[in-house]
Amino acid sequence: MALLLCFLFFLILSSANACDRCVHQSKVAYFSKASALSSGACGYGSLALGFSNGNVAAAVPSIYKDGAGCGACFQMRCKNPALCTKEGTIVTVTDLNPNNRTDFVVSSRAFSAMARKGMGQDILKLGLVDVEYKRVPCVYKNKNLAVRVEESSQKPHYLAIKFLYQGGQTEIVGVDIAQVGSANWGFMSRNHGAVWDTSRVPAGAIQLRLVVTSGYDGRWVWAKSVLPSDWKIGGVYDSGIQIDDIAQEGCSPCDDGTWRN
Repeated sequence: MALLLCFLFFLILSSANACDRCVHQSKVAYFSKASALSSGACGYGSLALGFSNGNVAAAVPSIYKDGAGCGACFQMRCKNPALCTKEGTIVTVTDLNPNNRTDFVVSSRAFSAMARKGMGQDILKLGLVDVEYKRVPCVYKNKNLAVRVEESSQKPHYLAIKFLYQGGQTEIVGVDIAQVGSANWGFMSRNHGAVWDTSRVPAGAIQLRLVVTSGYDGRWVWAKSVLPSDWKIGGVYDSGIQIDDIAQEGCSPCDDGTWRN
């Protein structure tokens, strides 16, 4: 009985410390050329420039998470109210920032987007600002999770894919692959960033099964038919599913409001 009470107390304590809006403090710098971020470690290439209207970011290893953090969205605002708006801007992680001096290095577009109207050049002149930021859900209106077949793929022996338009506030931490209609599942490995691969490519059309972080743990998401049997290198395919899960993190206090002017 005592053990059960201790377990219940632990669950209550964990839930009390769990939050989907933890606010963090840091500094943020910017790249003068957004192309530096589009060639980033996540492997999005030029597609990255279409995320968040070009408001993209390189994140430190604790946020990048060996690639699991690729595609994550964060709302950030600078802490100078005379210069910056209260809501700030939203950025998407597309690269790794190995310099722990700042949690993010963002595109110049994202950096100036934190400023009040007409003050974009003023904030750019600073080059480095104090900010607070929090993870927020990524929203891709009218878009399902998509899969792009990478140029390194060699049909039928090797398949490399990356995920695009990953919604919600979550991470893909596992990928299984099988022929459509088959229960013979194999696994894919994270090659780098948002790219997953396998040398055991099923024949025919392909289904995928993903493990995504959700709530306090994770859950399976099944895309029952993703790649056709005649999949092409460079092709982008609709998974037919949308991810809108919200993963929790631990912090105290938890931000319970929406940043607005």
